[in-house]
Amino acid sequence: MQTPGFDTGFDISDVNDAVGQAQAPPPVRGWVMPGFEEVRVAFERNFALGNDRGEIGAAVAAYWHGEKVVDLWGGRRAPDDAAPWVEDTMVLVASTTKGLAAMTLAIANARGWLDYDAPVARYWPEFAQHDKGAITVRQLLAHEAGLVLLDEKLPLSRLHDLDAVGHLLAHQTPTWSPGTRHGYHAMTLGLYMQELIRRVDPAHRTLGRFFHEELAVPLQLEFYIGLPPAIPDHRLARLTHFSVGRALLALRDTPVALISKVLWPWSLLRKSLLFGNVDINDRSYLEVELPAGNGVGTARAIAHAFAVFAEGGAEIGLTRDTFANLTAPLPPAESVDEVLGVPTYYSLGFLRPGPDVGFGSSQRAFGAAGAGGSFAFADPDAHLGYAYVMNKLDYHLFDDPREKALRDAVYRSMAQLTQRRART
Repeated sequence: MQTPGFDTGFDISDVNDAVGQAQAPPPVRGWVMPGFEEVRVAFERNFALGNDRGEIGAAVAAYWHGEKVVDLWGGRRAPDDAAPWVEDTMVLVASTTKGLAAMTLAIANARGWLDYDAPVARYWPEFAQHDKGAITVRQLLAHEAGLVLLDEKLPLSRLHDLDAVGHLLAHQTPTWSPGTRHGYHAMTLGLYMQELIRRVDPAHRTLGRFFHEELAVPLQLEFYIGLPPAIPDHRLARLTHFSVGRALLALRDTPVALISKVLWPWSLLRKSLLFGNVDINDRSYLEVELPAGNGVGTARAIAHAFAVFAEGGAEIGLTRDTFANLTAPLPPAESVDEVLGVPTYYSLGFLRPGPDVGFGSSQRAFGAAGAGGSFAFADPDAHLGYAYVMNKLDYHLFDDPREKALRDAVYRSMAQLTQRRART
């Protein structure tokens, strides 16, 4: 997941959290299908006064067999504001964006424009520099290419010149021998996905535009990779920032290996955060296209997109071969992530289940997790598309207690309904 930055001093968000937990939050709104009432109870519990989960504002949505069964939102739109989170509130979802970006490459694969097992250099000849000619698209999207760093600074202003960004990316040298290990490409993966889409799309659209025209418009999704200026500020939730005070409280739940990566200034993780000092609530950050981490939208939209993919994606042109690629169980391999220091599992741009990362009802599930707690995935075997988003950034790499309680409630509800239907 993307980590938007590490603050080493006092942060007003510590105060805001304390204030937020001392006042009653706005009520939870929305709807659940009969049989999913437990999800609403779990969602309300996240906001309850005295609850150590301390939710500020959030939303959760789920689609089952293509039908919306959960659509809830609640709390406050900003940690320091009483304005409520409402039905059309959108929020930055950090690296959960990677899952939506990977969907664009899946569409390109289904159309025959992009072969996952072809060398990246087939579509982007300049990429072959510095011994990168054999790196396949599959290896790149599995975080195996060793391209976690850039050898020069890339300010946000340069992201408007994608030709220059592509030139910079092509000149990078892998940090390790590609294909021999994997490590989280926190921000660079999205830049490489962007260039691949521009290269293989006959119209040479940006990834954000491709997503909008090929997914968002047909499926009526309110999700953007590159926020349009026309979206008013009052529709956007404001995120808390990471801070030392809350980070110390989270140490008991954080793997020691990850803590060392976070604290050591020269770690691959710290050096891979290309925009570490950016204000994640600044529109200049939201309006550029960063397919690895600055998507903005609703839980409803994200869950709907993953639900379409869970059902095979026929309505957006996904083929059986592409779907089989997305859902294929991962072969046994070394699981420790070179960047994060903990086991992770990736394929074709998506997070996948593994012995140390559990989600979905089988190994065929695929999704994406974002810094702070957002999470979304498709579970083809359960016919489920699910998403959780929030504005309070917490410190769990996976299985944030706020989100995990909702996910578990969704699965229990599905199981109970399935049993009832089997008896009738």
